[in-house]
Amino acid sequence: MITGEEAVERIDENTIGVVAILGTAYTGEYEPIKEIHDAVVANNEANGLEVPVHIDAASGGFVAPFLQPDLEWDFRLPNVRSINVSGHKYGLVYPGVGFVVWNSARDLPEELIFHVNYLGGDMPTFTLNFSRPGNQIVGQYYNFIRLGRSGYTRVMQALRDTAKLLSSQIAELGPFSIISDGTDIPVLTFEITGDVPYTVYDVSDRLRYNGWQVPAYTMPDNATDVALLRIVVREGFTLDLASSLINDLRQACDDLQANPPMKSATATGFAH
Repeated sequence: MITGEEAVERIDENTIGVVAILGTAYTGEYEPIKEIHDAVVANNEANGLEVPVHIDAASGGFVAPFLQPDLEWDFRLPNVRSINVSGHKYGLVYPGVGFVVWNSARDLPEELIFHVNYLGGDMPTFTLNFSRPGNQIVGQYYNFIRLGRSGYTRVMQALRDTAKLLSSQIAELGPFSIISDGTDIPVLTFEITGDVPYTVYDVSDRLRYNGWQVPAYTMPDNATDVALLRIVVREGFTLDLASSLINDLRQACDDLQANPPMKSATATGFAH
């Protein structure tokens, strides 16, 4: 995660914006968005710049409003000019829908808006694909109406509780150290710190025997020596499933300890 000071160090006269992440893909943790925002504002004032802040809330945009409502990461911060969020993550909709919102109309340049009139009138649009199916939008709209704020809050609280239960039980297994415990978004990551004859890639491979897809990957540049396992808790992942996963993880570790792999499973690239 980047700090406000580190963000400002990378700003020059060619910088068109600073992006802060609400729920990083690697660990699920929130970047210190208010700190980054305030540092950019101070740097703008000191150097006569107008560098805006964009919030990548793809993962956390449907979580923070319900679990951390007092966290300032959105348009409450005046220099936040745009926010994107994925409905297919914690918006609880199947893949294919995402949103971007701007603080005001003036923040979206007219040059980026595409106008057509062959649908019976002027149709302004800002999208990579003009013609898209509407089923994902209908699904998202239904969730908004069906669940509302209270419903999303209950869902996110349940997912967070499951993630934190998993992280506490994984920490007790012995060879693992928790990196993120699901406090921010319902995502937990952990590494192997014990003296064992297997790697996170071996654990990931062994869990596939029971149908679990728990990805293993290395952290980005300057931290590539750290290899993690990641569990994303989504709607429908019940406490019964969590208990089953812990049992299978324990069994995988026992099997690997008793029968160390002659050649460890190979590392794979990180997938967002």
